[in-house]
Amino acid sequence: MEDQNNQAEQSNSIDTTPKVTGIGGIFFFTDNPKETREWYAKNLGLDTNDWGSTFESRNINNPEEINALQWSPFKNGSEYFAPSKKEFMINYRVQNIEGLVKNLKENGVTVVDEIVAHEYGKFVHIMDADGNKIELWEPA
Repeated sequence: MEDQNNQAEQSNSIDTTPKVTGIGGIFFFTDNPKETREWYAKNLGLDTNDWGSTFESRNINNPEEINALQWSPFKNGSEYFAPSKKEFMINYRVQNIEGLVKNLKENGVTVVDEIVAHEYGKFVHIMDADGNKIELWEPA
């Protein structure tokens, strides 16, 4: 009976493993972000604002949870992707960002900055093995 109770508790517990749980955003350079947003709105029907467009979806394992993916064109030359020299940056949605950053540091991954908290979540930037800057985001 005790084993059944332990199994039930484990299956009801929340997974806090430090890991990526999805894509949080796609960011890329363009010469004119305003024109790019307008083109995507006119031709592909994106509902855009000054930051781009937000796509919402439900978590298949937890339908009450709504996830967001941010699509954002950035002005060429923006320092937001630095120190990467690439023309894009991917934002990954994560859980347990503190544990993940600890694991990344232990693995020798370059962590560009400290975790920063905002009302909509926590963020940190890392560099992958190919020199791509990656943004990690744990939603609030």
